[in-house]
Amino acid sequence: MQASDLDVIGLNLLRRFDASLKGTGIAVAQPEAPNTYGGNDCQVNPSTVGQAQGLFTWISSSGATSTTFPNGIGSESAHADTVAGNFYGVPNGVATNVSHVYNYEANYFINLLIGPAPASIAARVVNQSFTFGATNSTVDQALDNYAFNHNAVIVSGAPGGPIYSPASCFNGVAVGIYNNPYTALGPTEDGRCKPDLVAPDDAQAPGGAVSYATAYVSGAAVLLLQAAARNDGGAGTAGVATNLTVLKALLLNGAVKPADWTNGPGRPMDARHGAGVLNVYNSWKQLKGGRQSRLQVTTNAPGAAHVPGTNIINEPSLTGWDYGSITNSGSGSAMKEVVNHYYFNLSASNAGPFTLTATMVWNRQAGQLRVNNLNLFLVNAANSNIVAVSTGAVDNVRHLFVPAVAAGRYDLQVQKTTNSLVSAVENYGLAFEFFTQPLGMATAGTNLIFSWPAYPAGFTLMGALDLAPPAGWSAVVPSPMVDTNTGLNLSTVPVGEGVRFFRLQRP
Repeated sequence: MQASDLDVIGLNLLRRFDASLKGTGIAVAQPEAPNTYGGNDCQVNPSTVGQAQGLFTWISSSGATSTTFPNGIGSESAHADTVAGNFYGVPNGVATNVSHVYNYEANYFINLLIGPAPASIAARVVNQSFTFGATNSTVDQALDNYAFNHNAVIVSGAPGGPIYSPASCFNGVAVGIYNNPYTALGPTEDGRCKPDLVAPDDAQAPGGAVSYATAYVSGAAVLLLQAAARNDGGAGTAGVATNLTVLKALLLNGAVKPADWTNGPGRPMDARHGAGVLNVYNSWKQLKGGRQSRLQVTTNAPGAAHVPGTNIINEPSLTGWDYGSITNSGSGSAMKEVVNHYYFNLSASNAGPFTLTATMVWNRQAGQLRVNNLNLFLVNAANSNIVAVSTGAVDNVRHLFVPAVAAGRYDLQVQKTTNSLVSAVENYGLAFEFFTQPLGMATAGTNLIFSWPAYPAGFTLMGALDLAPPAGWSAVVPSPMVDTNTGLNLSTVPVGEGVRFFRLQRP
């Protein structure tokens, strides 16, 4: 992995604040498609990725296993080695301390292990850096069933062209590549928003670069799972934040929006970038914000207005997550819609306006062809005006991005409608952040010292000589230093450089 990629995905910054997050205690799976037709060249060479032989179990196309390398059941794959290097390789992998790697031949993994008679595997995170080149509903259903039943985070690459299996499954995380022409373009054939997010890779190669970007997201999922399992989000985190819907929501909500990112009320995410560019530091900080449960539940007739309730309590933090449950009341023609309310007070004393990012994820339940219909709203609690909305008929992800929210009291609403009803009860993962990003300045001799919070990451200090159009904004160098004691970025700019106007820009 290139150092620039480590910076882009927030890994270097995360390690500045917590170097112990390396995937300790988490087992992973790496199904690999053979490079040659009918072959079995799909194995990772431990020495190539800097790991011990004892970390691996190799599984062939027939299901035969080996714990030694080389072995007689398969052979080395350069593609598998590169994916592994970015996933868990030493020294530059994301999750270098995983507890075990199950390196499957992909056809065996999909067709026999996950397929008609699925078996439970030890791995919680599965990296699939391959594509079927077509949408296969049977494969997608099998993967969704497995993820739902075994709480597995299944991460799949989406190379150039349409979104195909396995990236097109509902419950997995589909990964495109940032700033590369070989990424896929959504939606899926049935109209769902995919990919879920993108990650960088410096290789400008068809397909392969997407494979390597996918490994970064898988590694990030491992780190978040480790952090959740050790209660980084507060007491009790391990019991709920390890759910795949919470982990997926955190991954998507921590992503940084590229300049050309767009979405709409019925289209949760961007067709090329998904929720944005992976940033594991941001996701980890949102996990550390802690669980914040709904504060109120209201019901209303189908299609009726869902206004804020009478609750006057606010969530204790503007950054956090929840693993929630929502249940329609009544039955048959008397069934009502239900709304879970999360209330927030955005103080006018902060430097505003605020930016909101919120992501909700729920699963396609095992054996189901469709999903329950959940929606996400931001409502002004003072006047009941809807500020932003994320709805749809086919997706199992909702995403809000509002770059300018004025101070005030707001109601973040999770709504379960009676449309497309699969079950009265649905569980979901929710991640959110409201933030302002103040820019401070002090003088030190002939230097200007600029400071701004390290979280959320993704901001660059920009400078211009004047504001006459075109202003000619450009990045101020050198890159900021991070003070882990104060949590601030610090950038020193000599006065003699003549730059007179400064601002923060993201991305």
